[in-house]
Amino acid sequence: MKSFTIVLAPDSFKESMTAKEVCLAMEKGIKKVNDRINCIHVPMADGGEGTMQSLVDATNGKVYSLNVMGPLLDKVEAQYGILGNGEIGVIEMASASGIHLVPKEKRNPLITTTYGTGELVKACLDRGVKKILIGIGGSSTNDGGVGAIKALGAKFLDEEGKDIGFGGGSLSKLRKIDLSELDERLSKVEIEVACDVNNPLCGKNGASNIFGPQKGATKEMVETLDENLKHYAKIIKEQCKKDVIDMPGAGAAGGLGAGLVAFLDGKLERGIGLVIKYSGLEEKVKDCDIVFTGEGSIDYQTKFGKTPIGVAKLAKKYDKPVIALAGRVGDNIEDLYEEGIDSIFGIIRGVKTLEEVLKDGKENIEKTSENIMRLINLNI
Repeated sequence: MKSFTIVLAPDSFKESMTAKEVCLAMEKGIKKVNDRINCIHVPMADGGEGTMQSLVDATNGKVYSLNVMGPLLDKVEAQYGILGNGEIGVIEMASASGIHLVPKEKRNPLITTTYGTGELVKACLDRGVKKILIGIGGSSTNDGGVGAIKALGAKFLDEEGKDIGFGGGSLSKLRKIDLSELDERLSKVEIEVACDVNNPLCGKNGASNIFGPQKGATKEMVETLDENLKHYAKIIKEQCKKDVIDMPGAGAAGGLGAGLVAFLDGKLERGIGLVIKYSGLEEKVKDCDIVFTGEGSIDYQTKFGKTPIGVAKLAKKYDKPVIALAGRVGDNIEDLYEEGIDSIFGIIRGVKTLEEVLKDGKENIEKTSENIMRLINLNI
């Protein structure tokens, strides 16, 4: 038999398996049928939760933990990664400033801060990286990224020259932005931002109106936050000569997108594109025979920038077949076949509770991969 290579490029199955664990389960099932198959693991993500871990796993990098300031000014343990080449840091802002860190009854974007995210950026700088990738989904904040930029040495001052404080509610006091003590290492580091929303900073589709309520904002708070961000954008334009108010993606993570662009020259990019680029997926897909991908739930929404479609589109560039596995197969998946996926398999066997499904994820992936491989093995 000629050598046969399968690239395994799944996302995580939320609350059940990391992307790396999915790869291992897929390979176990495949090898049960034919142990001569070469399986190449490329754990994937779409720029959201799990991106840091997937890129670290895909490049044999390392994860570090750090105590940073949480959204409510308390200390939280956050993580950041350094990719295998030692030159690229990767951060998920949610690790330091995410909504999951704030109890529902305490959610208030007038006071939550991104300061801890800036501390993670600084930690990457301390390790001598040349580039930093930042995923900005899942935030609890609406501070325009002011907290994060403060942690890197910038000053945001009121009319008396005093610090304006923390949170989106403090932005109305802003009169001067002082970047004289911004960490000078930032000028030598490229910042790429995984951002999958196109919301502007302000207005009816802006950060406050669209995402504020899920972060605990009342109608009155939304109005205040939106006005504060407009004021913030005005000061940025006047003093930093950057116009961020209508920029697509500026409203991501409560305006963190705007802050990263305005002060760190960050580049906003699609999350799946960044992960494909830095995982080295393309080089591995070029010479393979077939690609396995998947995620916890696949339905018509998958085509809007989710991992399986990103993987499939790349695979089709090289005319490679793509098989997707999912815990849940939802409605209107027909559209996905036109996007490059050749076949979709649900992994759940029998009627089970959600708890059982999550617990049995690895076994179900293994069994489904084995069955798929039995069919493939007939033709190789």
